[in-house]
Amino acid sequence: MSGIEQHQKFMRIAIRLAEQNVKKAIGGPFGAIIVKDGKVIAKSSNKVTLKKDPTAHAEVSAIRIACKKLDTFDLQGCVIYTSCEPCPMCLSAIYWAHLDEVYYANTKEDAANIGFDDQFIYDEIALPYKKRKLPFHQIMRKEAINSFKLWDESVMKIEY
Repeated sequence: MSGIEQHQKFMRIAIRLAEQNVKKAIGGPFGAIIVKDGKVIAKSSNKVTLKKDPTAHAEVSAIRIACKKLDTFDLQGCVIYTSCEPCPMCLSAIYWAHLDEVYYANTKEDAANIGFDDQFIYDEIALPYKKRKLPFHQIMRKEAINSFKLWDESVMKIEY
């Protein structure tokens, strides 16, 4: 099987998860799988409404499953296939998980066309705190900074 055929095989799994999610009325039309060394190690669909958890997107859920299965928080050496271009939250999770590559099918514009429009989040991130729609208030930094000092000096510190 060629490289492109392998990628298509994995993407079809993610797409199938998205379709089944809608057909079974489980959640939104999103599916994701994580592959390591040519083997699927995690797969999930969107479970936001099912779990009543706004972070239960397909990609985040697949990352959680993969980390648990591999007993790590670092997914270097893994690739994610997702039926849609990741939203800002999922993209951040992908970076934090250190996945090697992202393959996606539908675009964020395709998602926006059916009501999943994340453009407002991209726009908000670019704004200074004082101009965002959601008010941000910094308080008690002098007390909170101590936990950072403790971490910085800790012999148990694990870089991630």
